[in-house]
Amino acid sequence: MPEQITITFPDGTEKKFPKGITGREIAESISMGLAREALSITLDEEIMDLSRPIEESGTITINTWDSDDGKYTFWHSSAHVLAEAVQELYPQAKFGIGPPIENGFYYDIDFGDQTVSQNDLDEIEDKIIELARNKNEFERKPVSRKEALDFYKKRDNEYKIDLIEDLEDGTITFYRQGSFTDLCRGPHIPHTGRIKAVKLTSLAGAYWRGDVDSKQLTRIYGITFPKQKLLSQYIKQVEEAKKRDHRKLGKELDLYMMDSMVGQGLPVWKPKGTVLRRALEGFLKEELLKRGYQEVITPHIGNIELYKTSGHYPYYKESQFAPIKVDEEEYLLKPMNCPHHHRIYSSKLRSYRDLPIRLAEFGSVYRYEQSGELSGLSRVRGFTQDDAHIYCMEEQLKEELENAIDLTQLVFKTFEMPVKTRLSFRDPEDTEKYAGDASSWDKAERQIQEVADKMGLDYFIGRGEASFYGPKLDFIIKDAIGRKWQLGTVQVDYVMPERFDLTYVGSDNEKHRPVIIHRAPFGSMERFVSILIEHFAGDFPVWLAPVQVQIIPIADEFNDYAHKCAAELKQHDVRTEVDTRSEQIGGKIRDAETSKIPYMLIVGSDEESSGTVSVRRHKKGDIGTFDFSEFISNLTAEIANKELPPH
Repeated sequence: MPEQITITFPDGTEKKFPKGITGREIAESISMGLAREALSITLDEEIMDLSRPIEESGTITINTWDSDDGKYTFWHSSAHVLAEAVQELYPQAKFGIGPPIENGFYYDIDFGDQTVSQNDLDEIEDKIIELARNKNEFERKPVSRKEALDFYKKRDNEYKIDLIEDLEDGTITFYRQGSFTDLCRGPHIPHTGRIKAVKLTSLAGAYWRGDVDSKQLTRIYGITFPKQKLLSQYIKQVEEAKKRDHRKLGKELDLYMMDSMVGQGLPVWKPKGTVLRRALEGFLKEELLKRGYQEVITPHIGNIELYKTSGHYPYYKESQFAPIKVDEEEYLLKPMNCPHHHRIYSSKLRSYRDLPIRLAEFGSVYRYEQSGELSGLSRVRGFTQDDAHIYCMEEQLKEELENAIDLTQLVFKTFEMPVKTRLSFRDPEDTEKYAGDASSWDKAERQIQEVADKMGLDYFIGRGEASFYGPKLDFIIKDAIGRKWQLGTVQVDYVMPERFDLTYVGSDNEKHRPVIIHRAPFGSMERFVSILIEHFAGDFPVWLAPVQVQIIPIADEFNDYAHKCAAELKQHDVRTEVDTRSEQIGGKIRDAETSKIPYMLIVGSDEESSGTVSVRRHKKGDIGTFDFSEFISNLTAEIANKELPPH
């Protein structure tokens, strides 16, 4: 009898199989329908081809298009077919790297003396579909380092040679489909025929390995699907995303601006944007007060020694502005709030009776981003984090983690944003980029996962995604049109208490180290607002809207009644404006609709004499005439309950 291995399925079921069985054979043992849909497998945390033999016991997931790992495999293979198409159309082309990304894939290509433009993408798309129809299998072949180098030296491909120089003999594989061979670890779909629809979305310049002194390659972005219908849905989503672009709406709604005299990547919040942002901050501050946080304020710069102690300098040196020399000292624009908070904690002797201590700050920080990476509010050089640091005893850690996670979930629930959680752990193969000892990391990762299990979080593990000082939970939300965004985070840190020599006096009268939880539900205010604008397409819930009510008198003689209504609304903290312009009433209504003001109150003779208002709701139109006091009661309840706008 052949040697057996134990395969565990996602539901916990275990089954014995012969050693060397393939993922395809396991899928077939479940159902032929699943086998037809399968794209790859994930064995423990490694994504593998369906055709690869499984030599050891483990937990398996059969990946189809509906899974993230399935899409990863599909788009990885699509990048290879793109390269094959380019090879046929531009035989002199040399290839760099072609990875899958969150939505699709790209390939960096050196076209030599030829120039490829947007006009050439249709021809490449047609060639991709032509090649896909050949149903060529992706064949995996282990090669020696010498074989790999010889292969690419013959083709004069310095990019692949550069990659191979970093690889160890015995770890190198090629993949071949049709006439194209590539240096690749995999995984890949069974054959090219699974690719039914393609859209090459854009071109960009890319320096090899990000080195601005190297040659600039042409990066071709694309996305593929197993059905034409899915591509049509994607194109529709892209068009909707353009309408919701926060850069476009931010300008139309007069929320913020970018100004070259102020500086690239430094957003300026205008009055309406400031109202929106303060409303968000107020929402969170109210929750923080209930949950026992203390607010602090720290400076915008700090002595460089502070960041050397924390390790942010030099760990993140490349993403920081250059030091500023003042007298005999060097200062940095603050890249992180946490070192400042650690100094607040250490400013006095702490007792176990004081813990947990929860310090919170809406703190402005500064990061150097290359100008080509800046994008509206979502990628900036100066931003504000809703930061907090919780200093607790180890026996308090799990409860504090639960509270921090609960707060983060409350934020996303308030905006009806479905959440998936990534447990971001260290990469065990690259321990040099992490501070602290292995035992502390093991403990922190175990504690995070135990809390995630207890709270029933929908999570997956992301190896290599941890911060340099500790593992974390990253919250990935889905917006109104299905796009995913990584927002809030909760981190466990055993490293900084050591670096800053943080202590408390325990019940045994001895000094002990606290554990730190880093927590930021919004992440950064700028990025969160950019996503919020696009999530709601600018149609904010009433409690967030910069202007909540616009009062429109139908003639000048009713201006006094309009202002009287506005004054009463303002007494109830309702943000109200009166439109007394000498415009037609239809034009005023259109302007209020364009400005996405939630409520318009139309007032004239009938309304003034009866103490009523005619109410229009944004996007719904006339909803009737209400006694003014009734309208105020309904409106203030809607604001207090943080109700969302009608879909």
